[in-house]
Amino acid sequence: MALEILKPGLATTVQDLGRPGYYHLGIPLSGGMDRYALSAANLLVGNDEGDAVLEAVFMGPEIRFTADAVVAVTGAELPPKVDGEERPTWTAFEVKAGQTLGFGFLKAGARAYVAVAGGIDVPVVLGSRSTYPLGALGGHEGRALKAGDSLPVGAQKKAARVGASVPEALRRGPGKEPVLRVLPGLYWHRITAEAGTRFFEDTWKVAPEADRIGYRFRGGRPLEFVPREQPFGAGSDPSNIVDSCYPYGSIQVPGGTEPIVLHRDAVSGGGYFMIGTVVSADMDLIGQLQPHQKARFEAVDMDGALAARRDRARLSNDLVAALAG
Repeated sequence: MALEILKPGLATTVQDLGRPGYYHLGIPLSGGMDRYALSAANLLVGNDEGDAVLEAVFMGPEIRFTADAVVAVTGAELPPKVDGEERPTWTAFEVKAGQTLGFGFLKAGARAYVAVAGGIDVPVVLGSRSTYPLGALGGHEGRALKAGDSLPVGAQKKAARVGASVPEALRRGPGKEPVLRVLPGLYWHRITAEAGTRFFEDTWKVAPEADRIGYRFRGGRPLEFVPREQPFGAGSDPSNIVDSCYPYGSIQVPGGTEPIVLHRDAVSGGGYFMIGTVVSADMDLIGQLQPHQKARFEAVDMDGALAARRDRARLSNDLVAALAG
């Protein structure tokens, strides 16, 4: 079976849960920006949580199916339509051979995940089928989809239940003004105490420059830096440091004005200081933020970050249990 791409959407790529283990070589994790929604889509159609799906950004693709299939769409509220007839999100539904899957207008969120029973069967590269477009690696020819592409679908591993649905209480979205929890970082001492307080007091907005590499925010007050003589190897701007490693979720603030949260396709190091790191449990939420959407940052300590991770793990366990039947 294959999926024939009639229209690619805005930036549709093949993604799974990513390729860990190569970041030290400059190859990022990649994978779904909203890992929870990706896993949910797979579980709905009987796939393993980490099977490859399509990640559609803002606008869905148009796909012709060459054989009967069971499909689920999760994440952003991007209404799926089979031959023009709307289907529910977060629910498994059937598409017959010869039918076309399209999408309505985006209602909420930013990224939708389209899972097909059997998974998208593109080649595995460094342990993953995820697309890393900047490095032309993985996915379908290392790039976003184009009209005329044909994607193979793997064999079903277990029966998919048409009509299976994720309970409303387990459907995650970013909300109108999400709060992103931050563990202050190694370079916190570079800013004044007043600047640190203002950073967490202010309401920020997602800038148009928001993609798989990083999300830029603007609208808050500029940071004030503690005066110092710039060390050898650092740039002249107070926000510059001697090159350092970047963790996923780390928040750069070039020039002290617009924070950038590094995401799944982030570079692994550079010369901007980091004010802190968004906890892993909140990274999915960032992937569902639209440009101009408001958000705030909230400081947590290590205990708070670990508690958030435990809560996120419980949510995933509840999802698996809800769909096990």
